[in-house]
Amino acid sequence: MLGLLYIVSFTLVAALLAAAAQYLFKSSIKGFSISWRGILSLISNRKVIAGFAVYIIALGVYIQALRYGELSLIYPIFASVFIFVLLISRYKLKEKMGFFRIAGIGLIVLGIILTALTF
Repeated sequence: MLGLLYIVSFTLVAALLAAAAQYLFKSSIKGFSISWRGILSLISNRKVIAGFAVYIIALGVYIQALRYGELSLIYPIFASVFIFVLLISRYKLKEKMGFFRIAGIGLIVLGIILTALTF
């Protein structure tokens, strides 16, 4: 069995990649409308295609972590995707981060730590 650091690292990389895919999706929908033309333009958008590609890579990395680690450890660590999405949203999309979002990040970090301490 591979070491805990390897498993945690793979899980964090998968979470970061999944967050990056979300950013690519969000940054590609300016002017999107629900219509056949809108849908066709969306699925042919390079950022959307890149987002799907990054998601597939994230899935491969995540599956690699699952292959060697326990789901009860890996899945809570994968929750760090919420932290990465908030940070990307703040710095790339200039979204606001109020007290409750920061508190939420703190609770996610605390949950990850508590889960990891059991191993």
